[in-house]
Amino acid sequence: MTVAGLLRYALPTMFVRREQGHPSSRVMSACVMSAWWRASAAIAVLVLAAGCGSGKDEDAAAAVDPADHHCVALAMYWEARGEGEEGMRAIGAVILNRMEDERFPDTACAVIREGGETPPCQFSWWCDGLGDTPEPGEPWTLSLAVAREVLAEKPRDPTGGALFFHRAASDPPWTREKTAEIGDHVFYR
Repeated sequence: MTVAGLLRYALPTMFVRREQGHPSSRVMSACVMSAWWRASAAIAVLVLAAGCGSGKDEDAAAAVDPADHHCVALAMYWEARGEGEEGMRAIGAVILNRMEDERFPDTACAVIREGGETPPCQFSWWCDGLGDTPEPGEPWTLSLAVAREVLAEKPRDPTGGALFFHRAASDPPWTREKTAEIGDHVFYR
């Protein structure tokens, strides 16, 4: 039962049951119910304003594919672990943008692994021949949290629709429309 259902049905009936047998139960019920509805309406507004009880966050988090969550967290970790949430969100945005673009695969893991484990590949950490197991600690924990948020909520895209990125210090052999510079990365369409 939702919070609204509980407020509307379960709790008022407890008040009515307590009043049964009282000589003025009808009058008392009307007064209690009137006060109850005003109080419950105020509580419901506060609960809904806080985002509690809607189930939206829980439903969105439950809808995140565990494999895609892990793949996106790895990409955020290896590409932007020193850049904090903003840099990680930008990497996540590129992955989501590619998933929406018909030229790229439609799952996060497939986007990240496109090209295989030998160069050329789409994400250099994936095909660099090194291990991909992150070190336990704050950067990995943050990567997991930001990846879940990006996949569940699909927040505003800080990259302006970018499909490509590279480290600012590198000089790629291609030219594209630049959309943003975030952290140590430059983003392109």
